[in-house]
Amino acid sequence: MTEERFRTLADAHGGDIGRWPAADQAAARAFAAGQAMLAAQILAEAGRLDVLLFADRAVAPSAELREAIIARAPTGRAGRPRRWAMGAGLGLGLAAACAAGVAAGVLLAPPSVVRLLAGAPSPPADDVSGLVAPAGQAGGV
Repeated sequence: MTEERFRTLADAHGGDIGRWPAADQAAARAFAAGQAMLAAQILAEAGRLDVLLFADRAVAPSAELREAIIARAPTGRAGRPRRWAMGAGLGLGLAAACAAGVAAGVLLAPPSVVRLLAGAPSPPADDVSGLVAPAGQAGGV
């Protein structure tokens, strides 16, 4: 085990090697035996933080606070039907807007696009002059 790994484990798990992951404990003890001064310093630093962390205890909430929280908590399913109706209404509105957009697109589309969507064959085009660039421009005839 390297010093860096030992420090990382001490920072993460504290100054007691017995609380470290079981897979790392044997290697950590071997490092501590070989580098006694360094390991003791690292474990002491981590141990000071452990003391502070273990000294901090959560205080139980007072009865007044508990009652105030319970009194302000939402009750049952009071708002669910309205929220469901609002969600359904928004969904229906979106569907209607999409349908109106498709209908407008079909009504305003040129006849060739309508024939394409309908699957009808389009008549052959006699005039293809619009596909050719005017004379004097790049690609022109």
